[in-house]
Amino acid sequence: MDTNILKRWVVSTPDNRWRKAPRQVDHTDIDVNLQVTSTCEQVWAGFGGCFNELGWIALLKLDEASRRSVIQELFSPTTGCRFNFCRIPIGASDYAAEWYSLNEVDGDLEMKHFSIERDKQYLIPYIKLALAERPDMRFFASPWSPPTWMKFPQAYNYGTLIWEKEILEAYALYLLKFVRAYEKQGIHVNQIHVQNEPNSDQKFPSCKWTAGQICEFIREYLGPLFKRERVDCEIWPATIEYPDFDAWPNTIMQDVETRAYISGLGFQWAGKQVLALTHEVWPELPLLQTENECGDGQNSWKYAEYVFNLMRHYIGNGVIGYIYWNMVLETGGASTWGWRQNSMITIDTQEKQVIYNPEFYVMKHFSHFVEPQARRLELRGLWSGKSLAFQNPGGQKIVVIHNPFDEARSLALKDERGSFVICLDGHSFNTLVIEG
Repeated sequence: MDTNILKRWVVSTPDNRWRKAPRQVDHTDIDVNLQVTSTCEQVWAGFGGCFNELGWIALLKLDEASRRSVIQELFSPTTGCRFNFCRIPIGASDYAAEWYSLNEVDGDLEMKHFSIERDKQYLIPYIKLALAERPDMRFFASPWSPPTWMKFPQAYNYGTLIWEKEILEAYALYLLKFVRAYEKQGIHVNQIHVQNEPNSDQKFPSCKWTAGQICEFIREYLGPLFKRERVDCEIWPATIEYPDFDAWPNTIMQDVETRAYISGLGFQWAGKQVLALTHEVWPELPLLQTENECGDGQNSWKYAEYVFNLMRHYIGNGVIGYIYWNMVLETGGASTWGWRQNSMITIDTQEKQVIYNPEFYVMKHFSHFVEPQARRLELRGLWSGKSLAFQNPGGQKIVVIHNPFDEARSLALKDERGSFVICLDGHSFNTLVIEG
């Protein structure tokens, strides 16, 4: 038994979070029940969250030093979560302070009145603070709704895009102008995802599309425009939230002309149900988890354990990135449209206090250690369903393990260099750093 290969072990429990665990455990009578085996082709892109208006409004209620500390805990390359791959809404998300788009001037097909002035107040300062910590940050962006004058009915929620050539051309131009406007602000948008949750009518900003419509829009309008204008930005069809393989991934990928323009597929919520089959059919296709499920504002340890299982599912089935939703919210997590959600960090504006919630630690147990370009490692054994492993470019192995049981459990972990035994506290998250 070689305990010297275990270089670091961090554990979080409901009562004691992010503490150093012992490097040696005196157990010798346990079978090896977690074994690191082969390396997958899956190359990791990164972890992150979404920049939303209500998050920035919450941060503005802190003093400058406290605000900078929160930003560092999320984005610094040396401390905290070390996020490097984040999402930006195009116009209002459901966690904007109110509805807005980047051009509400009816009939402006040439986008003469396109503007990101509002974003300069509520989003871009947030993003620039993150970039100051992490200049290599990558971004993807998606709209929740087109401008209302482009929709039927003419509303920011519900409805569909008006399917007329001049509207479709104008909407492609709208997305192009977003990429270029952000580039002028020093923010390079690496990916456009055409629509957030395209199968869902919502009371908050939303717009329904079929997969066939998204294919036509990309094939006939957005793809050719980006190609003609030499836009350095990938096109991804949508953040797929519908559990029907044939209606969404298969329809998109069977369209050869559309496929020539797209770089990958994104999934969230019920879309997770078709992730495994999509990866099986197109193992070379980049897949991305685009939005963590959001809870009810209670920020419980139990829900954090559920989030670990989500991460295990998505990463184990081939995604190259995992994106949290609201990184920061005020107490209660209320949206503008009247529902409550969890966040990694809560700002108690009454007490001017920053609270790091359980899901902050779930994300940190992965993102603090797993580097871009890491490769996922295969695991075998009784604990493989509660574990994930990666090998960083420098050779170190990272194993993240969840013990969902009330009582402590021991397990032996083995790779080609040796094995060691660890004892996992009940309801704990554990990250092991193993010498490469």
